[in-house]
Amino acid sequence: MKVTPMEIPEVLLIEPDVFGDRRGFFLESWHRKKYAAAGLDVDFVQDNHSRSGRGVLRGLHYQLQQPQGKLVRVVTGKVFDVAVDIRRGSPTFGRWVGVELSGDNHRQLYVPPGFAHGFCVLSDSADFLYKCTDFYAPEYEHGILWNDPDIGIDWPGADFQVSDKDAANRLLRDMGERLPVYEGGA
Repeated sequence: MKVTPMEIPEVLLIEPDVFGDRRGFFLESWHRKKYAAAGLDVDFVQDNHSRSGRGVLRGLHYQLQQPQGKLVRVVTGKVFDVAVDIRRGSPTFGRWVGVELSGDNHRQLYVPPGFAHGFCVLSDSADFLYKCTDFYAPEYEHGILWNDPDIGIDWPGADFQVSDKDAANRLLRDMGERLPVYEGGA
């Protein structure tokens, strides 16, 4: 497999080895020892699966306590996936990285704790799977407004379908103590 740090080096693009022939393909979507050897030495405690239609935009989500690292992938369809560094004091605070994930390219993105995460669906529908390093805790969940002008995410498409909850998220500059603190290091 190939692991490439993104422009924010804590966010990793993972391209698993895919073995295909006329019958289809095979890949390992998670192998603890191999991923640890490649630099992703984490324990996952929860797997999630969401299905969304074209134009659905989910995010930007994070948990302040019980922060979650997420290994995300798409098994059918295509999304534009985004990670935003929201760690107060980080040299990349407020910057974002994005990548297209699809059932065809088999890419994965590791979004570490301390980052807000979101995606928009580019295909008629998409099945989005992600592994989490901590359990979902709605009492600690927060969100940054998906179209925060200070972050300036270049979302592909238009006329997004956003939940009422995500539409009510706040700007990054207004989050103050509701943001994680940068602990230093890469």
